Amino acid sequence: MAQNGKKYAEAVKLVDREKAYEPQEALEVLKKAAYVKFDETVELHLRMGVDPRHADQQVRGVVLLPNGLGRTVRVLVFAQGEGVKIAEDAGADHVGGDDLVKKIEEGWLDFDVALATPDVMGKVGKLGKILGRRGLMPNPKSGTIAPAQDLPRLIQDARKGRVEFKLDRTGIIHVPIGKLSFSTDKLQENLTALVDAVVRAKPSGAKGQYVRSISVASSMGPGLKLDLNVTLSQSAAA
Repeated sequence: MAQNGKKYAEAVKLVDREKAYEPQEALEVLKKAAYVKFDETVELHLRMGVDPRHADQQVRGVVLLPNGLGRTVRVLVFAQGEGVKIAEDAGADHVGGDDLVKKIEEGWLDFDVALATPDVMGKVGKLGKILGRRGLMPNPKSGTIAPAQDLPRLIQDARKGRVEFKLDRTGIIHVPIGKLSFSTDKLQENLTALVDAVVRAKPSGAKGQYVRSISVASSMGPGLKLDLNVTLSQSAAA
């Protein structure tokens, strides 16, 4: 069985496992507990009170984080005709149709966001098993399928920190909200925007307590439980 190292053990000592932290305090603890040399990603985890087996209880949406994600986002666009030029002029990293489909089928996946125009989805659809499990499949519900004239806006949003969130099969939403090098204020603004978007995405079939718990963690650090009432109230006030 893998054992956590001494540095992780020291980081854990800074966390009160019995405490529900206010968001700002939790983020400050994460910064103090950091022990690796690279800039870790800060992740938010929401345990939802919905059943992912039911279609009317799915939670899915997108949010534009006010302070971005702190990394370069590689954008791929499936398009043809005038859509190709529009996407290229808007700064997409990769643009194409059949050529990109074939390349991905062969195992290439060097991109972070995939967009598509409706007229190429017949070709892109065959990539469902490859892109779907990685959260990269263009989908109208997430706003990643749009007419060619909308591509410049979508590409710009992706660069700024457009994040998709989706309920997984265990009823949890996992979302990055920035880098640990961000100021506490910027991380909290991103956290608040994400929680607000999840609350607004409440499905019609949700009954009882919609959000059951929220925790925050860095890539290599321990997780901290957030005070649910405080976190949700801050979101509502944003």
